Amino acid sequence: MAQQRKRKIESECRRFQTRWGNEYFFTEVSGKCVCLICQESVGVMKEYNVKRHYETKHQSFKSYTGAERKQKVKQLEATLSAQQQQFFRGNKAQENSTLASYEVAHLIAQHGKPFTDGEFVKECLMKVATIICPEKMQDFKNISLSRNTVGRRIEDLSANLKEQVTDKVPTFDFYSIACDDSTDSTDTAQLLIFLRGVDSDFCITEELLDMKSLKSTTTGKDIFEAVSCAIESMNLPWAKLCGITTDGAPSMIGKRKGMASMVCNKVRESGGEAVKMHCIIHQEALCAKAIQMDDVMTTVVKTINLIRSRALNHREFRTFLSDIDAEYGDVIYHSNVRWLSRGSFLKEKNLTLDQLNDPDWLADLAFLVDLTSHLNALNKSLQGKDQLISEMYALLKSFAMKLRLFERQISDCNAVHFPSLSEIISMLTSLITEFNQHFQDFSAIDNDIKLFSTPLSVNVEEVQENVQLELIELQCDDSLRSHHQLLPVPEFYKSLETSRFPLIKRHAQRMMSLFGSTYICEQTFSLMTLNKSPLRDSLTDNHLCDLLRISTTRLTTDLTSLLKSKAQHHCSH
Repeated sequence: MAQQRKRKIESECRRFQTRWGNEYFFTEVSGKCVCLICQESVGVMKEYNVKRHYETKHQSFKSYTGAERKQKVKQLEATLSAQQQQFFRGNKAQENSTLASYEVAHLIAQHGKPFTDGEFVKECLMKVATIICPEKMQDFKNISLSRNTVGRRIEDLSANLKEQVTDKVPTFDFYSIACDDSTDSTDTAQLLIFLRGVDSDFCITEELLDMKSLKSTTTGKDIFEAVSCAIESMNLPWAKLCGITTDGAPSMIGKRKGMASMVCNKVRESGGEAVKMHCIIHQEALCAKAIQMDDVMTTVVKTINLIRSRALNHREFRTFLSDIDAEYGDVIYHSNVRWLSRGSFLKEKNLTLDQLNDPDWLADLAFLVDLTSHLNALNKSLQGKDQLISEMYALLKSFAMKLRLFERQISDCNAVHFPSLSEIISMLTSLITEFNQHFQDFSAIDNDIKLFSTPLSVNVEEVQENVQLELIELQCDDSLRSHHQLLPVPEFYKSLETSRFPLIKRHAQRMMSLFGSTYICEQTFSLMTLNKSPLRDSLTDNHLCDLLRISTTRLTTDLTSLLKSKAQHHCSH
């Protein structure tokens, strides 16, 4: 039996012909053949079907001939076009209303406002529209900002941001995580997991990976399981994990049962190598506790409590500061406490402090003030996002050198760096000892940090053998020396040829991906406290995670793709 040949559209000329407009009052709309008179479309674009439709339903239009017929065709085409434009405008207005709803929800999330504030915002918009543009009242009225709608919008925004991070994951050559936990207003332990990934172009992506709620215990195993779930849900390869930074709690850094140790074992099983890092800011704070000056702080706290415990004392003290033109207008709790030398206020309150007349005690106080200012300066410089571990470690080493300088100068009766110090005091030795004992995790990778931050001056014999030849070639290239001086560190490594320096570039990517501190976690906990306060303790964990992701992201929500993905702009209630 002969095989039947398939029918081809091209052979049947199933294409719209321009002459059909004048002959049969038809036009083409979105690939369909549409009648200009009744606006129906024919099933198959064939002249036979078009002609039959015209002769069957629109015999009366045969009376139009010549120029009159052409004019009628143009008139019907204009009518159809106007109807289409009206539909487009209506759809565009609805799209704009939805877009505005997303933008307002984004602002509510960023500023930590309750979802119900959307209704208040809409009242404000309606009042403004009534005064400025009353003809646009309906457009503003169509913006949906109810509590449920704002909640759904925030869920969509968070999902879009998470999808963008997921799309970036395959481009990461290395990544690290920073973890810290804290309890919210309902005593639920919330574990924050931040991700920092570096791609082949040395672009750093630092985003909230996930927030896990620990409803029961918070052992190292519990935290490890939560971290593992977050990593695997984003399809992050374990072998590419090169570092984990924590706050140093036992459940985090325990040698056998600590979460960081379990993560390192998991990475090693997958063929990678990860380092455990104790937050550099936490370690700096632990070192500062080595300053034992209880005799000074007891008097300071006692005096502050006297002033702040009663409203009358507080008001009179502020008046006193104003009368003497003091630098500060009130008690500054975590700042310089030089105001204590103003003993006249205390005498008026019949409270005499013998310490204010003791030169040794005043010298201790002055020393504490100046040393604390140096420590505060270091702490402040270690804070902030997107800090490279090499930069943080350099700040730490420079402060350790300053401490040794202070010790030598004070031993020689030189208090040039302690302007408030009137007596020679040697209390820096214990602080230097603390700095030497801490930061062992950073000291362990000191050579790796040197190779990353100063590749042109590091000793070749101190680095790993597999990169020594590449390092020699790099140090002998004069043009690369000039590039290193002119370009930022990431840009310098990006400019290196991969074919010449593959191992050095991979080492740089690895070092750039490391977190030096858990500052970003601590900052996010402040946002968590703002969002889930005692007045908003019914906020769900999922919504809290969505709010934190939106508040901390560096990415821009793709609202265009978000709107296109929706089958309808307004969900039914």
